[in-house]
Amino acid sequence: MAVELKWCVVTGGRGFAARHLVEMLIRHNMYSVRIADLGPTIQLEPPEKNGILGEALRSGRAEYISTDLRNKSQVLEACEGAEVVFHMAAPNSSINSYQLHHSVNVEGTKNVIDACIEQKVKRLIYTSSPSVVFDGVHGIFNGDESLPYPPKHNDHYSATKAEGEALVLKSNGSNGLLTCCIRPSSIFGPGDKLLVPSLAAAARAGKSKFIIGDGNNLYDFTYVQNVAHAHLCAERALASEGAIAEKASGEAYFITNMEPIKFWEFVSLILEGLGYERPRIKIPASVMMPIAHMVEWTYKLLGPYGMKVPQLTPSRIRLLSLSRTFDSSKAKDRLGYTPIISLQEGLQKTIESYPDLRAENALKTKREGPSKASIHLGGGKVADTLLWKDKKQTVTTLLVLVAIYYNFIASGCTILTALSKLLLFSFIFLFIHGILPEKILGYTVEKMPTSWFHLSEDMSHQVVQSVASLWNYSVNILKSIAKGNDWLLFLKVVISLLILSFFGAFSFQNLYITGFTFAFIAFYLYEKKEEDIDAILLRTRSYGCKLKSDLVGKFVPSKRIH
Repeated sequence: MAVELKWCVVTGGRGFAARHLVEMLIRHNMYSVRIADLGPTIQLEPPEKNGILGEALRSGRAEYISTDLRNKSQVLEACEGAEVVFHMAAPNSSINSYQLHHSVNVEGTKNVIDACIEQKVKRLIYTSSPSVVFDGVHGIFNGDESLPYPPKHNDHYSATKAEGEALVLKSNGSNGLLTCCIRPSSIFGPGDKLLVPSLAAAARAGKSKFIIGDGNNLYDFTYVQNVAHAHLCAERALASEGAIAEKASGEAYFITNMEPIKFWEFVSLILEGLGYERPRIKIPASVMMPIAHMVEWTYKLLGPYGMKVPQLTPSRIRLLSLSRTFDSSKAKDRLGYTPIISLQEGLQKTIESYPDLRAENALKTKREGPSKASIHLGGGKVADTLLWKDKKQTVTTLLVLVAIYYNFIASGCTILTALSKLLLFSFIFLFIHGILPEKILGYTVEKMPTSWFHLSEDMSHQVVQSVASLWNYSVNILKSIAKGNDWLLFLKVVISLLILSFFGAFSFQNLYITGFTFAFIAFYLYEKKEEDIDAILLRTRSYGCKLKSDLVGKFVPSKRIH
């Protein structure tokens, strides 16, 4: 007869490391596993459906329960009848929201502890983080568990994880509950949706060439199966009787692969394994910090209007440039933990698990038809010139513009003098061109047709209509402003005039250089990076629309319905 297994609970059971723990628990036939997570139902990926997890769910050896840790009644239901709880749930650490992290990492952890005590759960293993002892300023070399919590943490995630950890350790012994905390350092492995995909995305975008700092900072990375194994070691130690359980409980443990490596060497090995070049250009952290502070300030300003959480922040620059290594001797001594997968083997397994992210599999989309830049420029000679499609024509135009600059602008001519000189040179050129024979030394001289200088009647009407339309449009704006009830139009006009006055402060010489330089570079770049620039413009437009609606709501009184 099959032995009925006792239940364990894995909170955040659909997270990266938690999935590996769930499968390891099922494979070891230790417990029936209750997976608790936020989703209303469990959505299995194809490999999971046909694998050990899908089979366990179908047979009843595993079950899913929708649980929000902030809802105590749901947590109580999840912990009912369980012998051990692996508390692994936590929000995304890149979202630096105090309210979010405190509600889950602190209040949610309180609910888990209370539920364990009320439901008479015997053991609670809390997944913490080495960041609980990191202040974001000073590196850590071979740090052990004697390190105190810093006065100020690097971010809200670290600060609230430290609070949650302290609560778990303090609850050890309450109503027979034994607890401990696991601090896995920099988890990597198959199924990771953050580290490897972000590295591959950066490489494909050409942004992986840079090393932040001197590149010598050491890190302790931990393969994800070693993290799952550490949780089982902790559970077995707490389940032991007598001195072993007493020695293991009420403590925190650093978990690593016990193979420190230079951070940027680790990154390079992953990139090279996927077929990309390793980063080589070193940028001092002191150079990047002011930029990161500016990005962070921009996010604080535009975050409420939908701006995505930026990757370039001061805390991330520190994480990329400082050393963070930890001593796992305590876990080895008290929990019996040693890595079951080496760093080299873990890297190989990780790289092999991302065939779709390899360089040779990168999607190479070919644009069909003309680019947007070409369409905006009319698709004629102007487009060919500014987009460098006809290089001979582009170089010729640049030489003409340089000649105009040195003869008419750099010489300090007034507008009237420059115009007269330009007309003089034009008339001389046209006269000489007109008297030239049709062939010179065997080369045909193309004559300019008179139609080039002819303004048709239709074109004349269009020009006059455009001028009249512009005049009427301006008059209508003045009429609307004079009524004093269109705040939005008033703001638009004021901002437009301020921008005009800003450009008016520049000399004609500077505007000439800036304008043509921008035209020959901007359109070319837009054609090459059309999708990226369109995405940025779309986000900017959405921020603008949100800001506009806020301003309208603030300054324009709402219309009352009579």
